Amino acid sequence: MTADLDYVLVKRLQAELGQLRQVEVERRRAAGLPALAGEDAHQQGKALVQRVVTDHEAQLAESGAEGIAWETRQDLVEALEARLFGAGSLQVLLDDESVENIDINGYRHVFVEYADGSTTKVRPVAASNEDLIETIQTLAAHEGLSTRAFDVANVRVNLRLPDGSRLYAVQSVTREPVVSIRRHRYARVGLKDLIGLDTLDEELADFLAAAVRARKNVMVAGGTSAGKTTLLRALATEISPEERILTVERSLELGLAEDAEAHPNAVAFEERLPNAEGAGAVTMAELVRDTLRMNPSRVIVGEVLGDEVVTMLNAMTQGNDGSLSTIHANSSADVVQKIATYAIQAPERLPWEATVRLVASGLDFIVFIRRLRGNGVQRRVVESIREVAGITEDGQLATNELWGHHASGKVRRNQGVQVRCQDDLLDAGWRPEGEGWT
Repeated sequence: MTADLDYVLVKRLQAELGQLRQVEVERRRAAGLPALAGEDAHQQGKALVQRVVTDHEAQLAESGAEGIAWETRQDLVEALEARLFGAGSLQVLLDDESVENIDINGYRHVFVEYADGSTTKVRPVAASNEDLIETIQTLAAHEGLSTRAFDVANVRVNLRLPDGSRLYAVQSVTREPVVSIRRHRYARVGLKDLIGLDTLDEELADFLAAAVRARKNVMVAGGTSAGKTTLLRALATEISPEERILTVERSLELGLAEDAEAHPNAVAFEERLPNAEGAGAVTMAELVRDTLRMNPSRVIVGEVLGDEVVTMLNAMTQGNDGSLSTIHANSSADVVQKIATYAIQAPERLPWEATVRLVASGLDFIVFIRRLRGNGVQRRVVESIREVAGITEDGQLATNELWGHHASGKVRRNQGVQVRCQDDLLDAGWRPEGEGWT
C-alpha cells in the first residue's frame, strides 16, 4: 500500500459503501429474498467496493480533476475491503506475516516489531486519533461473545481480532489513544511445529505430549510475548477429539472451539465486563465454576490473572484432571509466588500456607517458556519444566526441575532427577530413552 493514501477519502467512500449496502438489503427485503450470508455476502461486498471506487473515478472525470493511478485505485479497494471485512486500516499490518507486534502511541506514532526482533516506526494507520478510536470501536462491537464498549466511560478494551491477534487499547487516561496488538502467527500449531521452530526438541515434545495424554495438570508460565498461548494451543493438539473441552478466557484467542476437526466438542467461555451502569459482569472465577457443572473432560483457562486461580486449583483437586492454563511469571520458580499473590486477593483470602497446599495437590507440572533475542533474530524456548513434588518440612512447595539450562547453554534433561509420575507417563506413551517421536 502506498504511503500517501488519503484516509479522509477512504472514510467518505466507506460511508457511501455503507449506504449502498443498506440499499441492497432493503431491495432484497422488498423482493421477498433472504439476506445474503457467507461467501455470497462476501462477494457482494467486494462488488460494491468496486462500484464505489468506479463511481469516485467517474466523479473525478466529470469535474475535470486528475484521475487516480492504478496503484492508488488498488490501495483504495484494499482499504475499503479491510474496513468491510477485516480490521480496518490496521489490516495492512495484520496481513504482513513478518509482523510480530504492533504498538500505536496516538495515530501518528506506529511501531512494528518483526519476527526477527527488529522494531521499526511505520506510517500512520489512521487519519486522526478520532479515526483510530472509531476503528477500535467498530472492532469491539463485533468481536467476541458480547459487545465491548470503548469510550470515555469505558477507557479500556481487550479483544480478539479476526486473525486471532489480541488487541488492547486505552483512551482518556493518556494524551492520545494507545493500542497494542500481539500477533498470534501460529494459530494452528502442534508440538512437532514447535520442534521446527527450535522452541523445544523431540525428547521434550515427547514428554509434554505424554503429560497431556496422561491427564496431568499443566501450567505454562512466561513473560509478555513469550509464546505461552501458542504453546498451550500446541499442547491441546494432544487432547483426543472424543474429549469435551471447555475454555475460559478474558478475550477469546485460543480458538480451540473453531477447530471442529481436532476439537469437535469444545465450548469457549468469555468474561463479560460490566455495562455503563456497572451491572451485568460475569467474572473468570464465575465462568470456571460454570464449566465444572457442564460435564467437562478438561477445563482450559486461557490466562490466570486474578482470583480465578483458586477456583481453578480447587477444580484440579476435585477430579478435573488434565487442565491446562497459562500465567505471567519471570521464571518457573516464580510461579508459586504469583499464584499466592492472586490467591490472597480472592474472596477466600488464602494465606501462603493454604495456597502452597492447594498448588501441591492441584498442579503436576510447571512449564516455563522464554523469548530470546539477539544478533538480529529471536525465538521462543521452553527452558524449564518442573514437577510439583509436594511440600517441604518448612511449608514451602517442593519442585523437581526435570529440564533446565546446562553449562553448555542448552536446555537439557536433568538425568539425576526422577520423574515421580513416570509410570503414568510411560502408560501414555513416553519413552524416556529418546526413542523418537511418533
